[in-house]
Amino acid sequence: MCGIVGLYNFGGSTEASERDRALVLEMRDVIAHRGPDDGGLWQSDDRRVVFGHRRLAIVDLSPAGHQPMSNEDGSVWITFNGEIYNHAELRAELRLDDRHQFRSRADTEVIIHLYEERQVEVPQALDGMFAFALWDGKRRRLLLARDRMGKKPLYYTIAGGRLLFASELKALLAHPDVARRLDPVALNEYLTFSNVPEPRTLFEGIRKLPAGHTLVCDPQGNLTIARYWSPLDGPAWAAPASRGEAVERVRDLVKSAVKKRLMADVPVGAFLSGGVDSSTNVALMSRLVSTPLQTFTIEFTGFGPAENFHDVPYARQVAALFGCRHTEVQVTAAEALAYLPEMVQHQDEPLGDPACLPMHFVSRAAHAAGIKVVLVGEGSDEVFCGYPEFPRLLETYNGKWSQLRRMPQLLRRVVQRGAELAGAPTGRVDVLRRAAEDEPLYLGLDVVFFDWEKEQLYTEAGRRRMPRKAVDTVAQYYREIAERRPDADFSQQMSYVELRNRLPELLLMRVDKFSMQHSLEARAPFLDHTLATYALSLPAAMKMDGTRTKAVLKDAAHDWLPDDVIERTKQGFRVPLPAWLRGELAPWGEDLLRRSPLRELGIFNFDHIMELWRRHKDGVADHSFDLWCLINLSGWYEHWFAT
Repeated sequence: MCGIVGLYNFGGSTEASERDRALVLEMRDVIAHRGPDDGGLWQSDDRRVVFGHRRLAIVDLSPAGHQPMSNEDGSVWITFNGEIYNHAELRAELRLDDRHQFRSRADTEVIIHLYEERQVEVPQALDGMFAFALWDGKRRRLLLARDRMGKKPLYYTIAGGRLLFASELKALLAHPDVARRLDPVALNEYLTFSNVPEPRTLFEGIRKLPAGHTLVCDPQGNLTIARYWSPLDGPAWAAPASRGEAVERVRDLVKSAVKKRLMADVPVGAFLSGGVDSSTNVALMSRLVSTPLQTFTIEFTGFGPAENFHDVPYARQVAALFGCRHTEVQVTAAEALAYLPEMVQHQDEPLGDPACLPMHFVSRAAHAAGIKVVLVGEGSDEVFCGYPEFPRLLETYNGKWSQLRRMPQLLRRVVQRGAELAGAPTGRVDVLRRAAEDEPLYLGLDVVFFDWEKEQLYTEAGRRRMPRKAVDTVAQYYREIAERRPDADFSQQMSYVELRNRLPELLLMRVDKFSMQHSLEARAPFLDHTLATYALSLPAAMKMDGTRTKAVLKDAAHDWLPDDVIERTKQGFRVPLPAWLRGELAPWGEDLLRRSPLRELGIFNFDHIMELWRRHKDGVADHSFDLWCLINLSGWYEHWFAT
């Protein structure tokens, strides 16, 4: 796991080659936290390509793993971030050809030689998480690639006749030719989804390479972006012969996914909440390691039983069951408050998930304990329909939503207008509006402001300047699944929407940014692409049994865990945000909103925002998530634009 940066000067003068080298070195050092073990820099003979690298040594800790790395004759160079779990098998195949000589045990070197065989199709053979840049000197071609599920981020932009790329936005922003301009389309999307969907970022002109995609830059600066994998790939979505068959298949795939992610020459631990996902990781890991497993959980202090936002009792039970060396990380509101100004810098762009806070504190504890790799439970809820909202939405879709959609459009619009006049909640009004306008029911979890609510959020000038419908982004996901899997049920549609946006661009971004902040590699077994595509193929009845979510996974886990762990109520990686924004964090949050430099844009109706704040503080309504996203945005804008 590492940090990568670099550039390809396809159109500028080579007279600036020394400047290019110096600037890539500066960019690399901005993300030194991603790789404290080593740093490398390489420039091509024609001075047009510069690669930088920061190394977190996980496999082959020797100097032979130094990057950037080349093949034997120096015609192919790579800077690579990630882990390739099938590198040993690929290496064995490549060794059968005498043309390939290996000088290390590193998975990085396997990619180089595999590229010589497969060219731009090399990512299709890789099983792992990765983002890399590869220079082909003979073809004068730069290849960028991001892993299938989007576990590792990769940003790029064009500036001054150069293609610049980096693992983190802040590295690109360190380059003086990269302008800082706010993208209004991305801003509108953030205020809907609590993240910015790919390929945009909040910085106009800076893009994220989508998950499962490659980018090729030729000598003329032409960019070719292509998808090499989709969650919809794989065999036909035929229902398994029996529920028992599906349970056995899931059991085998989960065991395989956990086992391959123990590949490391350094200590491996686990984040443990005591829920079925992280507990499954711990149960299987404990069977495969020879020493007691180190586990970590988070506890927010200062709250009574009615406000229990932590998982400590459950995590403690599981840790004791498997003989783990368990660490409980206690966090107070004061500690969270002290960290918040720093958080916006590590996020790069706002991530509306308040779980960024516990991810920071638990990652810091793992690093302090000497751990370099942890297994996490991300992805299970998305592919196995684990969120409690999913059964409710499925019932709505099969009931009231279907009834509405059968009405003539004019009548649907009358129903919507009646709800508006009756003062119905804004979320309900927007559902009726979407039904009336033939838009999707499900936009994703963690929606901040529906389009209807933005009528009040924006000023009149803001409504003229801002794009009106972020829902168009989601409509594209529905078109994709309709074309590829026309028989998909609504649960599969919801999972696909999550896999296309919220999972890679919010949850996995959160994991990457806050684990790598502490030089820690996080691996997600439930996002093994073979497991994820199989789970996605299963129909709703296999994954949801009434209100019992993740049914097929829970049935599989009975081989490893006690019933009370498997069937406990889902709690998630939660933060006591409603109470904090009425208590210890309230003065900070209110001050940030009142003096927010966002006011200068003239887009936001701050009278409405401060009314949301008043209603929340007075206990009239819980607006904590909406306010958190706005506070986060304000802090981010102040950091990157107003200082």
